[in-house]
Amino acid sequence: MLEFMRKITSRRDEDGASAVEYGLLVAGIAALIVAIVFVFGGVIKDVFSKTCGKVSSGTAGSYSSTASCG
Repeated sequence: MLEFMRKITSRRDEDGASAVEYGLLVAGIAALIVAIVFVFGGVIKDVFSKTCGKVSSGTAGSYSSTASCG
């Protein structure tokens, strides 16, 4: 009887546990990507706005664009 109990307790199906772990890993990576976009989004927008302003005003070079920045 003791041997039977050992067999029952030693066989564990860990497929569900690994699926949960992978799900948590994917959720963590997605949260990290969202956080990075929110943190650096404003900085990148400012850089592009400054560049667009220089191109529109013609101070970036000899080429003058008639398109607006947006």
